[in-house]
Amino acid sequence: MAINLQKGQTIDLRKNDKGEDAYDLSQVTIGLGWDVRQKQKGLLGKLFSAKEEEFDLDAIAFLLDENDKVINIGDKQLKGGDVIFYNSLKHQSGQIWLTGDNRTGAGEGDDEQIIVRLNSLDEKYKKILFVVSIYQGQKNNQHFSMVENAFIRAVDAKGKEITKYSLSGNTSLNGMCSMVFSEVYRHNGGWKFRAIGEPEATDAFVQILKRYTY
Repeated sequence: MAINLQKGQTIDLRKNDKGEDAYDLSQVTIGLGWDVRQKQKGLLGKLFSAKEEEFDLDAIAFLLDENDKVINIGDKQLKGGDVIFYNSLKHQSGQIWLTGDNRTGAGEGDDEQIIVRLNSLDEKYKKILFVVSIYQGQKNNQHFSMVENAFIRAVDAKGKEITKYSLSGNTSLNGMCSMVFSEVYRHNGGWKFRAIGEPEATDAFVQILKRYTY
């Protein structure tokens, strides 16, 4: 059974709740899902059914070294480096990639996925930080208090859900357009997953990235 984490909690990805090796980390899917809270429409809104604005959450991964820094920032557009995002979908090592960009959050299951071969990842990478940002959230007045049923989860190579961290929007997230959602990091020869859930006002993940560059 998957472990549902609370903010700040950590689990060992190698072990189950009995301390046994239970997961195949040859390929781990980090899945992100969300729903947009439906607005209450008046009579005119129901009659004319005005189209909702696009609500685009983007999953980003920073590969960090032992100093919690990105080794290779890539080119001026951040392509080809140790940051995985919608304009640089696959890491040059081939061991971590983003499957694509869902712009609505519609449908069941994961809306975006970052897949990583943890067992094959170069030893110089000690941590992967997962950030979620609302594209042009400030411009469109979209923020995490408008998001429901948001989650991030880890699924092993055999499709077994290891852990899940969920949150739903509330007034404390008004004006918050990004979220440092979680991290996986090396520990005693294995990997651990930690739920972070720290909101950020910026809708530009590069502002968060600055804290993790040399």
